[in-house]
Amino acid sequence: MMTSRQRFLAALRRERVDRPALGTVTSLACVEAMDACGAAFPEAHQDPKLMARLASYVSLEAGFDMIFPVYSVVHEAAALGAAIDWGQRDRMPSVKAALWQDPDDIAIPADFEARPAMRVVLDALRALKKRYGRDTAIVGKTFGPWSLGYHLFGVDNILVMTLDDPDRLQKILGRLLEITMRSARAQIEAGADALCLGDHCSRDMCSPEAYRRFLLPLHQRLAKEVPGPLVLHTCGETADRIPLFAETGLAAFHYDTRVPAATAKRLAGGKLALMGGVNNVQSLRSGDTARIEQDVREAVAAGIHVIGPECAIPLDTPLRGLKAIRPALEKALTS
Repeated sequence: MMTSRQRFLAALRRERVDRPALGTVTSLACVEAMDACGAAFPEAHQDPKLMARLASYVSLEAGFDMIFPVYSVVHEAAALGAAIDWGQRDRMPSVKAALWQDPDDIAIPADFEARPAMRVVLDALRALKKRYGRDTAIVGKTFGPWSLGYHLFGVDNILVMTLDDPDRLQKILGRLLEITMRSARAQIEAGADALCLGDHCSRDMCSPEAYRRFLLPLHQRLAKEVPGPLVLHTCGETADRIPLFAETGLAAFHYDTRVPAATAKRLAGGKLALMGGVNNVQSLRSGDTARIEQDVREAVAAGIHVIGPECAIPLDTPLRGLKAIRPALEKALTS
């Protein structure tokens, strides 16, 4: 019998496993879990003990093979000096305003990793690794240069530059890549076995041509230079770019169920592992056991390597939805 950690990491390497892994590289936090374990937003974004408590509670309750404590998108931006709205119990944090306007504005503090917003993540990872890391995979999260561009320069500014000033955009993305690298390396040193690479280059934000020009070379660098497996997460309909993702050398892609499981597997061409398969709104948020079982059956039939939610779950998702995934997998494997 494999440990959860062995199973999750072997699945990312597309190696033989005793069953598909269960997990995700996006937030599993929900208000019901916060109430049950006594660790709630917004404090769980800023206190490493609460961050680790909420993450471990949800994963253990759901019977997943991993623990993932980085719920929000703002930690790197906050450590760089961006103004942050840390949200509420039922609302995720957000960046209040763009921090920079020009490539030359980009300045990474020497103490970036030691600043509170990064330190909370690193301390939570260390604590989880110490307590659970022998048997369970510990997963961190870093944002890629495209998403960091949204957070630090503003979405509209980045999208306009793809058309009006591509050379300037390439310069910005190249400099932002250092932030991704530093965050990723620090988290792996702190104990993360794998990392989510959040880079939201979906169809409504980035054409395949823009991905090939601006991001493919940067993702290839990350795959080569970060000393641990990276799982690319991009929301939305991505069928037209999964073959490009397969050329990055990244370990896996966490896909949205707007792409059917069998389609995602075919488009990946055996070049990267796939993660996801369970619809967030219609299946998990509704707590519809029959739909969850259907989603899991389709993922198993397609050969998805890690089965779980397609993205960060809505904060009003009931725990029963998450807890239904593992029995659905067991049923799919025995039916």
